[in-house]
Amino acid sequence: MSQPEPAIGLVQVYTGEGKGKTTAALGQALRAAGQGVHVYIIQFMKGWSHYGELTALTHQPHITLRQFGRASFVDPHDPDPIDVQMAQEALDHARQVVQAGAHGLVILDEVNVALDWGLIPLDPVLDLIAQRPRHVELVLTGRGAPPQLVEVANLVTEMRMIKHPYQQGITSRRGIDY
Repeated sequence: MSQPEPAIGLVQVYTGEGKGKTTAALGQALRAAGQGVHVYIIQFMKGWSHYGELTALTHQPHITLRQFGRASFVDPHDPDPIDVQMAQEALDHARQVVQAGAHGLVILDEVNVALDWGLIPLDPVLDLIAQRPRHVELVLTGRGAPPQLVEVANLVTEMRMIKHPYQQGITSRRGIDY
């Protein structure tokens, strides 16, 4: 009897102006964890501890989540040096996690925004993709994915906003938006 083919890790990008990029990545994480895959989620520019997923994921034995960022928002036109430093730390940590190969799925949440806002350079992200172990699946989220990243990805989904509750004066809702 022949052995099954080894898992091949691909690169997924969730981008666009619409809602649902992180939500889709978290759904992918839960699906993978449900199959026994070890998942590591690295959140760029997120340091706020009231996201519902943080509480829910602490009960998942196959999922690790680490945040890099302050509780305040980053100014895309004039980022604070600490925001640049924390984004670089997130990228360095991602490189270590990916190269260790212990997690079959690694999610870089909001990395596209960190790239778009100049907090981290593109080349190290492309190197991380190119040098990852064969079995590691990568998911990169956030609006503004650069064309070079879209080019190397195996799957790209663009979330397009057609209508949003904010346009109706409805602010972020606990359990739905955070």
